[in-house]
Amino acid sequence: MCNLNIWGQVLRIVFGLILIALAWFGPQTSLLDFELMHLWRLGWIGLVPLISGIAAFCPIYAVLGRGHQHRHK
Repeated sequence: MCNLNIWGQVLRIVFGLILIALAWFGPQTSLLDFELMHLWRLGWIGLVPLISGIAAFCPIYAVLGRGHQHRHK
């Protein structure tokens, strides 16, 4: 069951990949200042939008009864 449209999927996949790239390369480069180096771990949260974008399913939308697909009555 899909509850995301194509643009929602694309945005989630891109956002997830950006966060994962920051987590992967952040500690090894000077992308983050030394004081913000602990934030690289938060980048692994990017797995959540990446997986939901690939699956075209958002569990939060399902719980709230929302979605981008039109329902037929």
